[in-house]
Amino acid sequence: MPVRYPRPLRPGDRVGVTAPSSGVAKALLERLNVALCDVQARGYEVVVGQCMDGSGHVSALAADRASELMSMLTDPTIRAVVPPWGGETAIDLIPLLDWDRLREAEPTWLVGFSDISTLITPLTLLTGTATLHGNNLMDTPYRVPEGLLSWLDIVAAPSGHRFTQAPPGRHRAAGFDDFAAFPDIREYTLDSQGTWTRLDNGGDVEAEGRLIGGCIETLCNLTGTPYLDVTTFARNESPEGLLVYVEAAEHDAFTICRNLHGMRLAGFFDRANAILVGRTSAPDNSSLSQHEAVLDALGSLNVPIIADIECGHVPPYMPIVNGAYGRIVHSPSRSELTQTLG
Repeated sequence: MPVRYPRPLRPGDRVGVTAPSSGVAKALLERLNVALCDVQARGYEVVVGQCMDGSGHVSALAADRASELMSMLTDPTIRAVVPPWGGETAIDLIPLLDWDRLREAEPTWLVGFSDISTLITPLTLLTGTATLHGNNLMDTPYRVPEGLLSWLDIVAAPSGHRFTQAPPGRHRAAGFDDFAAFPDIREYTLDSQGTWTRLDNGGDVEAEGRLIGGCIETLCNLTGTPYLDVTTFARNESPEGLLVYVEAAEHDAFTICRNLHGMRLAGFFDRANAILVGRTSAPDNSSLSQHEAVLDALGSLNVPIIADIECGHVPPYMPIVNGAYGRIVHSPSRSELTQTLG
C-alpha cells in the first residue's frame, strides 16, 4: 500500500471545516471568521459543518462528529478538511470511523495537530493517506516567519513536490494570544531566540526516512493498538527506516517520560533513523527536565535525537506531512528538514 497523496488544491476547490474534538466558543467566533476568510482569499470555497459547538469539551456527540468527519473525508468535492484546533478526546472517534471506506476513498488532506494527531496519524498508518501535521485553522491568519510554510502552501503542492523548511531562530516563550480580545491578530509574538538542539551529544546529523509522529499525550493512548502500528507501516512503506517526530503539549516531564517509555516498548520508535522532538513549554520537574525525559526514555535507541523542532505547541509552526519522505540535516552551520511528497 504505497503512500497516497491527495491531489493539490486548486482555486474553486472546497475545504471542509469541522471540529472532531473541541468546538469554537461564541467569544471566538470572530477569530474563526477571520480564519475562514483567509482560506477563501486563496480561492477556495469553505464548507462549515454542524459539529462546531464550543460550549463543552467536545463539539457534538461522538457519533455525530464521526459521521461528519467521514462525510467530509469521503466527499469527492471536498479536497481538504481542517479543524479549528485540537481538544481533549478525539480518541472516542477512533472505533466509529469506517477505516475500510477511508482506505478506498480518494485521498483528502486532513490537517491539524495536538488532539488531531489522534486522527491523522492512524489515518496515514491504516490507509496509506498522507496527512498534514500543521497549523490548525485558527492559526491560519498568522504571517508565517521566514524559513517556514503554511498548511495552505503544502496542500496546493503537486505530488512529487520537494520543499525545505528551516528554523527561524525565534519562538514564543510562553502562552497564546487572546483571540477573543484580538480576533484579527496576524503577527506572532516571537520573543525568544533558539534553534534546534541535539540531545544525545553526537555530532552533525544527516538522516532520512518517511515521516510519522504527533502529540505524545494523545498518541501514547493508541500505542499497542492496531491504530498505531508504526512497525508494519515502516516494513511496507519505508524499509529504509523512519524519521519519527513527537511533541509534548502540556504534561510535566515525569509524565512525558513515562509516556515515551511506553511508546518505545510498544515499538513506536523501532524503525527510527532519527527522532525529532518538538519545542515545548510543558513544565520540567525538580529532578527531570523535558529534555532529560526524552533522553531517559529514548537515549538507549542510539539514534540521533534532535529537539526544539517547530512542530509542537510553541509558535511558530513547521508543518510536517505524515508519509512524506524526509531528510533532516543538523549541524552548527545548517539545520533543515526537506520533505518530498512521493
